[in-house]
Parts: sequence; structure tokens; C-alpha cells
Amino acid sequence: MGLLERVSTLVKANLNDLIDKAENPSKMIKQVILDMENQLLQVKTQVAISIADQHMLEKKEKEHDEKAAEWLRKAELAVDRSQDDLARAALERQKASERTVESFRQQVADQRAQVTTLKAALGKLEQKLAEAQAKSETLLVQHRRARALGKASDAQVGIGDRSSIRTFDRMKEKVSREEAVSQAKAELVAGNLEDRFTQLERDDEVDRLLADLKAKRGVTA
Repeated sequence: MGLLERVSTLVKANLNDLIDKAENPSKMIKQVILDMENQLLQVKTQVAISIADQHMLEKKEKEHDEKAAEWLRKAELAVDRSQDDLARAALERQKASERTVESFRQQVADQRAQVTTLKAALGKLEQKLAEAQAKSETLLVQHRRARALGKASDAQVGIGDRSSIRTFDRMKEKVSREEAVSQAKAELVAGNLEDRFTQLERDDEVDRLLADLKAKRGVTA
């Protein structure tokens, strides 16, 4: 893929879509920015080279244009001196130089068009890079927020699941049953103790009644 094609791909890239599709948005956005910075450096370098080539072609065009003018001057001098053979040779050189000038003129026009295209690509890439740098943190925060909301929603769905509710109810019932058993055991222990004291009190009363009866009957122990 050529330089301009890679630049065009980066310029057309939708950062939001890229982040949505990325498994690691933070890593992805950093990579996109890095790619843009690298391409930007390459485009700047290419623009500089293209401008230098344009200046070189313009210089060559000027040099051959001056040569054509110089050969015309020599042809005029030869005509003034009645040396037609030299005049003819000078005119041939002039025409050759003019053809070379025309060739360089076309190359200069083509080179200027390339420089214009590269400068336009450079401007678009600089704008896209600035946009990416400005949006990167915002986009990452938005993505993290969306993921957090998604996890919260998943948690709520999990809590609302019927199987989870049934499990919770079974655990609650089990705890209630264990509490009831423990209370019953405590009541049994307390009941046995009360029964023993009641029996003890009854035994005392019977002993008193027996003692009274013996006293009335004059029976000694």
C-alpha cells in the first residue's frame, strides 16, 4: 500500500467504531495515534523531498532556458559575421535546449501537482491526528463507562434470576429451621429443669404432710 493510500485509510478511520470493535481500546487508540504520527513524519519527509525536487527541476528548466538564449545570441553573432555554418549549428543547439526546457517545464508542473497533493494529505492527517489526540481520553472514558454500566446490568440480571432467588429462599428457610430447632432444644432443657424443681417441691410437701400425720398419731420417727 502506497504512502497516500495509508494516509487516506487513517484519515477515513472512524475512531468510535475502532474502539467499539477493539478488545483492548486503550492499546488500540494508542496504536492508531502512533500510526498517524509515523505516517505524518513520512508525509512531511516526502513533502520536503518533493519540494526539493521541484526546486531542482525549476533550476534545470532555468539553466536550459538560459542556454537556449545563449545559443540564440551566438547564432546572431555568427550571422553578423557572415558565418552561416556556425549560425546553423548554434540554432540547432538552441532548438535542442528549448526542447529540454519544455520537458523540464512539464516535469515542474507535474511535481508542483504532487507537492500540492502531499500538502493536502499532510493537512488532513494533521487534523485527524489532532482530533484523535483530543478525543482519545474522552473516548476511552466513555468506553470504560459503557463497560461498567454493562457489568452493572449483568449483575442486576444475575440478581433477578429465578434460580438465584430460589437458592436464596432455600438458604433462608434452612437458617429459620435451624433457629427453630435450637430454640426447641433450649425449651426442652428449660422444661426439664422446671420439672425437677416442681418434683422437688412436691417431695418437700409430702414430707411435711407425713411429719404432721405422725405427730398427730403420736408416732415418733
